[in-house]
Amino acid sequence: MAGKFEIYKDKAGEFRFRLKAGNGQNILGSEGYGKKASCMNGVESVKKNAQIEGRFECHKTPSGKWTFKLKASNGQVIGTSQTYSSESGCKNGMKSVATQSANATVDDQTA
Repeated sequence: MAGKFEIYKDKAGEFRFRLKAGNGQNILGSEGYGKKASCMNGVESVKKNAQIEGRFECHKTPSGKWTFKLKASNGQVIGTSQTYSSESGCKNGMKSVATQSANATVDDQTA
């Protein structure tokens, strides 16, 4: 089953997206955007940049867990992952974002 991007408004009224895998698990989340159009541009940026392995950064957190960020060509963070218990889990999450985002549908929950 293909992934999907969910567009929603957070408690502060900002637009955000989350990428969900085919099993419904959240695999990437965005920062807050003031405008829906900017949020949609973020979705397109994930689709494009997730196909480039070098755009992902996996790192260990102070608590010993692992997380990754997806960055655009200008270095700006597009999305961040959940935490993983291992580096291999983190790397599998990056692969999942690349696979799931390519043909993901968009579910606009703000309409």
